[in-house]
Amino acid sequence: MFAPFGEIGTATVVVDPQRGRSRGFGFVEMEDQGQARAAIAGLHGKELSGRALTVNEAKPQNNGGGHGDRRGPRGGGYERGNRGSERGSSGGFRPRT
Repeated sequence: MFAPFGEIGTATVVVDPQRGRSRGFGFVEMEDQGQARAAIAGLHGKELSGRALTVNEAKPQNNGGGHGDRRGPRGGGYERGNRGSERGSSGGFRPRT
């Protein structure tokens, strides 16, 4: 889905380790910030498997434990529907720097 917008560094779907199923969100790293913005604009709200996508820039997660964002400075991704936000996840993606 992101390839038409530019070069992808990495793409990861987050999986629940106990169930072995997708948690409904993931992260995409894009090589160029302009292409990342184009992907956000082009994919946010689009339908995938009957659900609207939420595509935005990844933000560090404040989980109260002081660990911050473990994905490092290049974390990013997409979030299907609003399932991730119900659990407090930020989803989103960030261009590679």
